[in-house]
Parts: sequence; structure tokens; C-alpha cells
Amino acid sequence: MSLTWKQSFKNFETYLRLEKSLSENSVEAYLSDVQKLEKYFIQADIETTPVVVTYADLKAFLAWYGAENKNSRTQSRVLSGIRAFYKYLLIDGEVEENPASLLESPRIGLKLPEVLSVAEIDRMIEEIDLSKPEGHRNKAILETLYGCGLRVSELVNLRLTDLHYNEGFVIVTGKGNKQRLVPVSDKALREIDFYKKDRNSLPVIHDQNVLFLNRRGSKLTRAMIFTITKDLAAKAGIRKTISPHTFRHSFATHMIEAGADLRAVQEMLGHESILTTEIYTHIDRSFLRDTLIMFHPRS
Repeated sequence: MSLTWKQSFKNFETYLRLEKSLSENSVEAYLSDVQKLEKYFIQADIETTPVVVTYADLKAFLAWYGAENKNSRTQSRVLSGIRAFYKYLLIDGEVEENPASLLESPRIGLKLPEVLSVAEIDRMIEEIDLSKPEGHRNKAILETLYGCGLRVSELVNLRLTDLHYNEGFVIVTGKGNKQRLVPVSDKALREIDFYKKDRNSLPVIHDQNVLFLNRRGSKLTRAMIFTITKDLAAKAGIRKTISPHTFRHSFATHMIEAGADLRAVQEMLGHESILTTEIYTHIDRSFLRDTLIMFHPRS
């Protein structure tokens, strides 16, 4: 019996979780991508199964999807999921040839991430009302995001036992459950200590080891961190598109502009490839020129 879409998705999900050890968010993203392919065949009234899909079918799907989604990054993201799906089917022996191997990615220009200045970050922090119950918590969150360059998922999963005050490090669990040691500033640790007094006075704490909690004593959601940062940006009069990830971008940019070693920044960010970290070297070309003039023997 030919492999059905439903069974292939289930098998692919197991592969992503167990063999690739991807995070929950990554697994959901990949599954969403390949489910779009099935949706195309349903809407086009084409009866087919994953293993008989051809290169021509995939080209037609991309044309259909691209007509409604003009953003080349969105198209590239979906194409990445389709490629991963058929690479898995090839590895699993369900297909003899990968129909996605010859698909060309849409052209994507270099998109530099939005970055906050130090002054803008200070303005946001100054807008925090420390008289409110969540005040010290929100200040500790911003100082930790910016001070350690964390992903939002890494922040909400921080635990008290991850903090190592004497050594000045925090243990961060990143993508694929990989752990890394990240230096944490004295300022961030002080703000965490101020917050812990409010945290420990909560009526109920559902997980004693989770660092950042809501007023009901439960772990904060990613959405809540987005809300906190967007609200503070608005109060500070910042018109840039702000998300928690903006603090990670700002952390990396400010470190490199100050002369930090690219490999060290890569380690702190938890990037597997140095190429991912190198995008931050494009943000301030004048800084790179100044570096060349200062250090190159021929300058």
C-alpha cells in the first residue's frame, strides 16, 4: 500500500524529533511546510501520494504558493521544509530519487536584522515601572536578553540552577537541547536578585526551579515576552520593529563593533556555523573600515 500523506507526516515528525533532535518549534515549522504541499493537491483536486510526487508537481506547487505569498523569505522557508521532507523519504527508502533536489531557491537579498542602540535599550528599561509587581521581573528579563544574547525560548526556560553567580556564567539550553555556558554580567545578576524577592513572595509557584514566572506562578510564554518588549518600545517612542530577538541582534552587533572575536560571539550565541554569526559584520561597514585602518600593516 502506497504511503499516505498522514502516515508520511507522522513518520517525518518522529524522524525530526528522535533522529534530528529538533526543538518543538522547528518540528512544527517543518510539518507546517509539508502540509502546505498536501493542501495544494487537495485544492487542485489532484489525487496523489508523497512518493509519486514529481519535480514538475513541486514546481507547480511553488508557483501556486508564490502567487499568494510574494515574500521570498517565506517561499524559501517553505522550500526548505519540502527539501527536508523528501531528503527524509529518500533516506527512509520510500523514494528512489529526490524530486526536490533540483528546485531553485528564490533570490533573497541580504536582510540585516533590526538593531537597538544602547541609548534605546536604556530608554526602554527606564520606562519600566518598578512600583508594579512585574517591574523588577521585566527589568531582569531585558537585562538578561541583552546581556546574554538569548533566544526567547532560551530565556523562558532558564532555571534557578542554571545561574552560577561565583563563576559569572549561566547554563543555556539552546536548539536541539544543546547546552552552552554564557557569561552573565553583574548588572543582570543584580536585577535577577531584585526580582527573586518578588518571585519568592508569589502565593503559588508551580515549578520552583523556573526563573521567570507570571503572577500565577507559571512559566512565562514566548508571547508574553513579545508583549513586554513591544509595549516598552512603544512607551520609549521607538518606531523600529521590536521583538525579543532584537535584543539578541543588538547584543551580537554591539559585541562585534566593540572588537569582540567572531568565534567568541558565535559560541555565546550558540550558532553552529560561523557563517550565521558573520551577518553581524555587515551591519557597520564603517567599523570594519576603521578596524582595517587601525590594525592592517599596509594601512
